[in-house]
Amino acid sequence: MLNSSQSVIRAGYIHLFIFFAISLNISCKKNGSGNLDQGEIHYHVEYPENSTILPPELMPKTMVVSFKDNNLLFELISPFGNSGITNLSNPSKKIYDTYFSLFTIKCFYPAKPGETYPGFESMEGMQITKTPKTAIICGMHCKNAEVTVPSVPGRKYNIWYTNEIPVSNPNASTPYAEIDGVLMSFFYLMGKSEFHFEAVNIYRKKIPDEAFDRRSRFNEVSRTDLIKFISKMVSL
Repeated sequence: MLNSSQSVIRAGYIHLFIFFAISLNISCKKNGSGNLDQGEIHYHVEYPENSTILPPELMPKTMVVSFKDNNLLFELISPFGNSGITNLSNPSKKIYDTYFSLFTIKCFYPAKPGETYPGFESMEGMQITKTPKTAIICGMHCKNAEVTVPSVPGRKYNIWYTNEIPVSNPNASTPYAEIDGVLMSFFYLMGKSEFHFEAVNIYRKKIPDEAFDRRSRFNEVSRTDLIKFISKMVSL
């Protein structure tokens, strides 16, 4: 039998566990509630078996998306060689940039409004079919769509998106331009690599306007050249 001191300690642990469980649940709901006019979405990144040439430990583990006033910044950064790909969407200034960095290489391509960011050529011809299915992800009510891609015959993907984050045309310049909501669970095909993204946290956070300005210290290159850089990075 437990003595009185052990009982007190055990009761304390139980109360502490309940407190943290309740706090975590409230926090998740709070992060996903209304009036989310600016902040960050953090995604966990996974790679299906044999979907990338690089070992998974050298690939990006997270992606962070910052949003404010219909502006979006997608940052997919790898722990390997200070490398990564960043997509910037600032419609009011007609900025739809893709930034690429790998060791000392820093370059970018400024896409035109309505032009898909470079790097998604493997997703050309993608077909999206919306379904009536729903789910809750990070406290957000999400809708479902099924996706097929000619480059992956016989495969059907499921994606989830929400209309509860107030961003207009959040997928402009991406392969998901026709989806009228912020993606919460989705995939990208880049070269021969496959990336799966799942939202794990949504934070209210003040994002400075400067975060959505065009980057300095990046050399402008052609779309063709940037596609070559991206292909090399995901197939090293």
